[in-house]
Amino acid sequence: MGLAVLSVQVANVANPEITETIEFLVDSGAIYSVVPTPILEKLGIKPLTTEKFRLADGTTIARKKGVAIFKYGERIGGADVIFGEAGDSELLGAFTLESLGLALDPLRRELKPLPMVLA
Repeated sequence: MGLAVLSVQVANVANPEITETIEFLVDSGAIYSVVPTPILEKLGIKPLTTEKFRLADGTTIARKKGVAIFKYGERIGGADVIFGEAGDSELLGAFTLESLGLALDPLRRELKPLPMVLA
């Protein structure tokens, strides 16, 4: 099975015109997106809180969390973002995919438009 990689722009909610483009591994099993801390700091995105996460091997880690704008083509969405540290992968998580109106087809590893329902 192949991995889906997507080039997405990240921006600060307070200044959405200035962006950084990142190659993300699309991980629909991850809730949040992970962006390297130096990129978020360069964009002026500040952490709002710290969250604890359990890794696959059972260990627990803490990471800072903030909010960012994500742009993919004509699609724009806002979502929580994790401040990645050395050794962390750049992940595009489920909340960000949903904010962009996209879903990952797990069998074909393709992005598809998410039906938008107001109900």
